[in-house]
Amino acid sequence: MITESAAGGLAGALRTWRTRRRVSQLELAVRAGTTQRHVSFIESGRSTPGRAMIIRLAESLEVPIRERNELLLAAGFAPVYPQRELDDPQLAPIRTALERVLHGHLPYPAVIVDRHGDLVSANAGFDMITRGVDPHLLTPPVSVPRVLLHPRGLAPRIVNLDEWAWHIIGSVQAESVRHPSDRLQRLVAELVDLAPARPRQLSPHHLGFAVPLHLRTGGPDNRELRLITTLTHFGTATDVTIAELRLEAFLPADEATSAALAELVRW
Repeated sequence: MITESAAGGLAGALRTWRTRRRVSQLELAVRAGTTQRHVSFIESGRSTPGRAMIIRLAESLEVPIRERNELLLAAGFAPVYPQRELDDPQLAPIRTALERVLHGHLPYPAVIVDRHGDLVSANAGFDMITRGVDPHLLTPPVSVPRVLLHPRGLAPRIVNLDEWAWHIIGSVQAESVRHPSDRLQRLVAELVDLAPARPRQLSPHHLGFAVPLHLRTGGPDNRELRLITTLTHFGTATDVTIAELRLEAFLPADEATSAALAELVRW
């Protein structure tokens, strides 16, 4: 992928991010504590900002910290945000905290994924609902959106697949806006091909973006679980790896689902 910074230097990258965020030069200047004239000069290449100003502009545009490093490099500065592997000893406290969150969410399913939707870690609740999924789909790197919508994944057990598939596709599309990536764009195209046709009429239970998951467990009793999802981003992280992680947790939408998960998951 050709990054925004490589394609047009700092000036082009800043214009691209501002356009993507639908922010005017004046609004950006107010947010960053500078003048519209200065922003205009930076975007035209007539002025080269210092490192602190680049960081302020990037923060004002909610540019992910991976791409902030690219902006700094485009302007001739060294990156300021480290990017460690998750198994780095310095990140051990973070890993421990994440595992505690996953375990503490039991018996309800929860996963931690990276910016591409690839599985980083999961709890026993997620292992339970993915029983019977084609082992090939569960071979690392495991794409959680693909597991959910693939015909050899969970798709055949999702009762409201026609609505929920497009909810997932919308979530991946939104992530591709936050973290531009050719890989995410390819994943969106793949998921669109896997999904049923977008429903012309929404069900009476449709709640806009709040689309509950109705999932059958399979097996002899084949119970229907009704789940809602929550997403948590690590917005205050200064390490690229941690900042790109996302916690996706499933919660029971009714007492029957809560009781069923407590029975089905042993922890």
